[in-house]
Amino acid sequence: MTQPLPYRVAALYQFTRFDDPAALRAPLLYVSDAADVRGTLLLAHEGINGTIAGSGAGIEAVLEHIRKLPGCAAIEVKESRAATMPFHRMKVRLKKEIVTMGQPDLDPLQGVGTYVSPRDWNALISDPETIVIDTRNDYEVAIGSFAGAENPETASFREFPEWFRARRAAIEAEGKVPKIAMFCTGGIRCEKSTAFARAEGVDEVYHLKGGILNYLEHVPERESLWQGECFVFDERVSVGHGLALGSHTLCRACRMPLSEEDMHSEHYVEGVSCHHCYETRTDEQRARYAERQRQARLAARQGEEHIGRRLDRQADG
Repeated sequence: MTQPLPYRVAALYQFTRFDDPAALRAPLLYVSDAADVRGTLLLAHEGINGTIAGSGAGIEAVLEHIRKLPGCAAIEVKESRAATMPFHRMKVRLKKEIVTMGQPDLDPLQGVGTYVSPRDWNALISDPETIVIDTRNDYEVAIGSFAGAENPETASFREFPEWFRARRAAIEAEGKVPKIAMFCTGGIRCEKSTAFARAEGVDEVYHLKGGILNYLEHVPERESLWQGECFVFDERVSVGHGLALGSHTLCRACRMPLSEEDMHSEHYVEGVSCHHCYETRTDEQRARYAERQRQARLAARQGEEHIGRRLDRQADG
């Protein structure tokens, strides 16, 4: 009998109302550290979002704590397994939004779109009257999406509202009534994007319940309309059908996902550069990345963890 991979990975979110999210941070960090759980959790007045990894018992201890937070008893959790720990440390961060759209008056607890289960998703997006929109950012869409889905080509979720307004205007200029199906990685962005669409006056709006991860977990590959892999924000980089580990790696300079073909580019140097970032980094930055990579290799040879190799998707100064 095949043994399960040793690390349990839990992606979670819950829109709820936290009066004082700062007061929740220290207890959550303490419970996570005590359970040897790592990852990133975001806290804001609108709720909690993030991904954590650890042993089965460790994850259960953290989830038990989270479920006792206001409005989190039925929190949405997507689980998978990993062969190695996909995070370097545990971070609990305070944010203005748990997924940043930049629409301060939007309430994701009100007026979200109609949830569609993975088993019913194929029929919806196969309807020629349905406009299917991938709400993720361009680097995520580049490695996989649903067949026929529109790509807003956004660099951040903040750009989505402007793109959506223009797209809706174009649809209505053709004399059509929008029927929209949206999807994202785990469902959280669609809570906001569908609420936004409805607030903008679009009545028929749907979204994939549990996101791409839920679909890949429950829809057999032979029946799937998904093409490629799904980017995830941890050291696994991407996953495929059945949430199996994908084939992509990460450029440590710009944090972009790279295929095997990308790594044959003349601009690819492990830990230093790739075709995405070669023209936008200085020689000084590349020298710094090269030293970081050297330190990481040295730590690996010595059997130590090099915590400087982060997966934050933060801009490198």
